[in-house]
Formats: sequence, C-alpha cells, structure tokens
Amino acid sequence: MSFHAFWQMILGFAFYYPLFMSYLWMTGAILFFARHERQFKDFRRPPKLSPTPPVSVLIPCFNEGDNAEETLGHALGLDYPDFEVIAINDGSRDNTAEVLDRLAAKHPRLRVVHLAQNQGKAMALQAGSLLAKHEILLCIDGDALLDPNAAHWMVRHFVEDAEVAAVTGNPRIRNRSTLLGRIQVGEFSSIVGMIKRAQRSFGRLFTVSGVITAFRKSAVHEVGYWSPDMLTEDIDITWKLQRHGWDVRFEPNALVWILMPETLRGLWKQRLRWAMGGAQVLLKNIDIVIKPGQNHLWPLLLELCLSLLWSYAMLILVLVWLAGYVTPAGWLPVVSSPLIPQWSGVVIGATCLLQFGVSKWLDSRYDQGLGRNYYWMIWYPLIFWVINIGCTIAAFPRVLRRDEGKRARWVSPDRGIRPPDAKI
Repeated sequence: MSFHAFWQMILGFAFYYPLFMSYLWMTGAILFFARHERQFKDFRRPPKLSPTPPVSVLIPCFNEGDNAEETLGHALGLDYPDFEVIAINDGSRDNTAEVLDRLAAKHPRLRVVHLAQNQGKAMALQAGSLLAKHEILLCIDGDALLDPNAAHWMVRHFVEDAEVAAVTGNPRIRNRSTLLGRIQVGEFSSIVGMIKRAQRSFGRLFTVSGVITAFRKSAVHEVGYWSPDMLTEDIDITWKLQRHGWDVRFEPNALVWILMPETLRGLWKQRLRWAMGGAQVLLKNIDIVIKPGQNHLWPLLLELCLSLLWSYAMLILVLVWLAGYVTPAGWLPVVSSPLIPQWSGVVIGATCLLQFGVSKWLDSRYDQGLGRNYYWMIWYPLIFWVINIGCTIAAFPRVLRRDEGKRARWVSPDRGIRPPDAKI
C-alpha cells in the first residue's frame, strides 16, 4: 500500500466512522422506541405487576455526608409495596456514618452497614448483596435520586423473563448551571441513552449504568459478584453476565437524577476512569474472538476496537496538522485543523444536531426542557471529543502499567456546581 493510499484511508476512517455510528445509533434507537417504548405513554404510570417480588435497594456510600439524606429520602420514598434499603458506608472519612445512623433510627426500612476500611464500590456492593433479604437488588449511587416508580419499571423485566440478570435505568442530569452541565444533558440523551437503545435493538449492551441498575442476585452470585480490581465495575459485571448467557436490558422509564462534573479537571478524571475501565474490559475479554459460543459479544468488541483506532487516527491527524507549521512545504500531507474542520465539520455538526433532535423526541417525555439545551450541543464535538480522545489515548498505557489485581478504591468525584435550592 502506498503512503498516499494509507493516508486517504486514515482520513476516510476519521471522518466516516463517527458519521456511520451516529446514523446506526439513531436507527437502532428508533427501532427500540417502536418495539419497547411507544406502548407506554407516561413513566409515572408503570404497568401493574403480578406478582410484585420484594426488592433490596443497595446504596454504597463513600464521603456522602452532603448527599446521603437526600438520596436515602428518595430511595425510601419508592412507590413499591415491599422493599428494604441498605446503605453501605465504605470507610467514609466525613460525617457519612453519623448521617446514616441518624436516618436508620427514624426509618424501619433502612439498614446501615459500616465497613471499617475503604474497600471500593465493588466490595461495598458485594457486602450489601450478601446481607440483602431479597432476590432483586436495585443498586444506585450515593448521590442519586430515584424516581418513585423506578422499581416497578425495572422489576417487570425480571417477572417477564427468568433469563434477565440485570436491567439498567435512565440517568438524567440534575446540575445544569454551566456550559459543561448543559452539554452533558444533551450527551446523556443523544449519546448515552441513544447508544443503549441501539445496542439493545441490535444485540447486547456494552454496559449498564452504575448509577442505577437492578440485578438478579442469583445471577450475580453465579458470575462471582463485582470484580474489586476493575475501575468500572459496571462495565465488567455487564460482560460477565452476558458471557454466562444472561440477558441484560435497558429500561428508559426507570429514571434517576444524578450529579455530574462541571469542571474540566473533574470531567477529565471521570472520563479517564471510564476509558481505563473500557481498556481493562477489552483486555480481559479479548479471548472471545476465538470462542464461537461468545459471538453475540463480537459486535461490542468490534465497536470498542474501532473506537480505539479512531482515537489514534485523530491523534495522527492532529500531530500531522501541528507538524505542518514547522516543517518545509511538501514534507507532510496538507491537513486542515482536525479540531475546527471545514466542510466535514459542517456535515458532522449537522449530524450531531440531528442526533440530538432525535434524542429530544425520544426523551422529552422523561425530561422537560431538553430543547433549551439544543443549542449547546453544537459544542459537543469540540469539547467532549477532545477530552474523550485524550482519555482513550492515555488510558491504555496506564492500564498496561497497572498492577494486576490491584484493588479499585473510591475517589470522591466532582459533583458539579449546584445552587443551594436546586430541585429536580
């Protein structure tokens, strides 16, 4: 292959891959809506269950003194006939323990477990699951606010099909006071929610949302619970369950309201952890390519590999573009700015807005005011592509250097800028 042909291949891949995936996601999301979502008109009116199996709500907490009371208040306010709430204090260094004990004294449904030392979210979830009375485990984060009907929407899948091991819900952003917050509102609709719909239409989910997922306890026990050495235990448990033949589903009507980073530093740390978790899962599961019995996961692995290659293709374009300013004319191919492209940027920007338009149509029933964030999505490729590409490139070397079996412990995240009177 000549250098010119190789260079054209890189340029074509860098441009057409995100374009192709965007239209694939939109198609899959529309199919999911037609098959699974259209029949339900109002998320506030879940279908009646018969029977209504009891639920254990697990809430691992690390330094959640500022959020625990609000989170537990919403969890205890579930509109569900039979449930318990278990809060696991994973060696917090703030006043989380005092807040949890005070609430437990007031609410008979609430049980509190104190771990003497920080063990990480995976171990906190395992401790809670071992103490849970019920077969269905609804797991949320320590700063998440559950919708009262979330349990009904998720449990129906376990009642309908004994092969269902996990059902992930629909996170919605609470803090929207900055540009990064507003863009993430659109991201969770047009990227996160749309991808889950599309993946469910075409096959398997890449990951459940760690902030809200219900599990069948016997399935989690079968696969050995959550892995304590994985930086993203939610991605890992999704692959473990699906490799064992279990079904994992997405339920858009099961809402939870979450806080997200609104600083570049906090966003970088979050996305780097996600990227490193994806890299860990890729290395851990690469063996499925030689196992025909695991072919239902091949599309997910292919997408993960192509996304990695696309990030490095974009890095090459940026380096060649920058080098063009310091090398003599003709030494390198002429590259316009990959960050502020010309006609290709118009096409990608238009596709981005179309994708958000489709997601607004899909998600407006769950989240009022999505249209107000439509304008801000034009900045998504410039801000978030740069961050996500950088995180993907940085993740693999870090994962390769990481000690095998090293415990993944908690790091208090950036929870954004929230006014004192903020409400969902």
